[in-house]
Amino acid sequence: MKTKKEKLLLIAGTVWGLAGVNILRIGIVSLIKSFGEKNHAVFALMLLIAAMILTGFLIMFRMVVKRNTKRILSYPEKKSVFAFLDAKGYLLMLFMMGLGIVLRSFDLLPNAFFAVFYTGLGTALTLAGGMFIYNYFSTPTKETHK
Repeated sequence: MKTKKEKLLLIAGTVWGLAGVNILRIGIVSLIKSFGEKNHAVFALMLLIAAMILTGFLIMFRMVVKRNTKRILSYPEKKSVFAFLDAKGYLLMLFMMGLGIVLRSFDLLPNAFFAVFYTGLGTALTLAGGMFIYNYFSTPTKETHK
């Protein structure tokens, strides 16, 4: 199945955004479960740590979005719908998903870790998805995006 290369930006944005929303959901549920009923100062501190994690990942993801957008736009006019990631990207995604599943399934880290880490990471992934979608709509094409 092939699509116009610009649509790969929309596919990437959707995949990154959905992954981000799912991870953010896990983070928020963990955050409320771990800190919601406790001292409000502790809850605020955990949100601050999540914001720092968000900032770090957002800086990194901004570069990844820029690099992948450039790669996608360098493709011939039509490409496989799976070409929104390169082989390295798919391997990294599988590794990160697998690591997250293993860590949570076997309770290898406390719930508080997932609360702050996943809240920051999920927000950054969601925003990166938005960056891909923004790039899709701001990329000049010969035709309008159909």
